[in-house]
Amino acid sequence: MTASQRREQLLAVSRGLFAEKGFEGTSVEEIAARAEVSKPVVYEHFGGKEGIYAVVVDREVQALTAALSGALDRGGHPKVLLEHTALALLSYIEASEDGFRILVRDSPVAQATGTFSSLIGDVATQVEHLLADQFRSNGLDPRTAPLYAQMLVGMVALTGQYWLDARSPKKTDVAAHLVNLAWNGLSGMVKKPTLTKTD
Repeated sequence: MTASQRREQLLAVSRGLFAEKGFEGTSVEEIAARAEVSKPVVYEHFGGKEGIYAVVVDREVQALTAALSGALDRGGHPKVLLEHTALALLSYIEASEDGFRILVRDSPVAQATGTFSSLIGDVATQVEHLLADQFRSNGLDPRTAPLYAQMLVGMVALTGQYWLDARSPKKTDVAAHLVNLAWNGLSGMVKKPTLTKTD
């Protein structure tokens, strides 16, 4: 096996273990045993568990970012963009269940970037500009777009986490329900929302 092939094998084994047991529950010994190599081979390629975890997370963040950005870059009516983005996330979960499990766990490596929450924040920033334009055209305050972008992206992300294990209903139905709540809720927004007063 070449060094490159060994590296890929170690990444695949580690990815499965991190998805199954989390960062804390996975040891270098276990990675080496599953890959049928010695511990020094793991250290030689990645410097330790943190190094291999960082590569696994980085690859998953890149894959999910590409999927979500691709959906947003398609353009079109905001409702269709929302549908494409919801489907992109659910399709990523469907194709990369282990990767999504790793991303939604709290990262043990203190980083400002490369975590699921930072990825979701980046997507919310992209959505914010789309919402601001819609708010202006509907007479709503565009300064509130960042808040609504966080709400919208958070709703999609948390639904994805739920669907990861539930897997019911089917992906297209989940996306349709997400869009139903988000779009029909957004279409009925008032300019100055207030809470219901109770005694």
